[in-house]
Amino acid sequence: MNQDYLDPKYAEGMPKMADAAFALDFLSSIKTAIRYYAITITETASSDLRRALFRQMDAAIDLHGEVTDLMIEKGWLYPNDVNKQIELDLKSADMAISIAKLELFPIDTDRLGTFATPNQ
Repeated sequence: MNQDYLDPKYAEGMPKMADAAFALDFLSSIKTAIRYYAITITETASSDLRRALFRQMDAAIDLHGEVTDLMIEKGWLYPNDVNKQIELDLKSADMAISIAKLELFPIDTDRLGTFATPNQ
């Protein structure tokens, strides 16, 4: 990975990686919501409220299926192939480590000429 992370030419592929990360985070949030709905349903005394929570949980389960299908289609998730999933997870971990090793405050922060700027 190049250390000059401010140069736009090194951002190639980042939107795809960001999309995959956002989708995985969204999937995790949906799973958490389903878990909380299930717990709340068992602790609710009102039958009307239980029905409403059940409908919302059912919608969250459907959404989970849609997001999972999208991630499988895009190649961001391999629930049926453990070896491919491990390979993808290791690649993601390596990328996270590479990003963590970037120098956040490089000595040379002069970007004059890198971007189209008006004459001063």
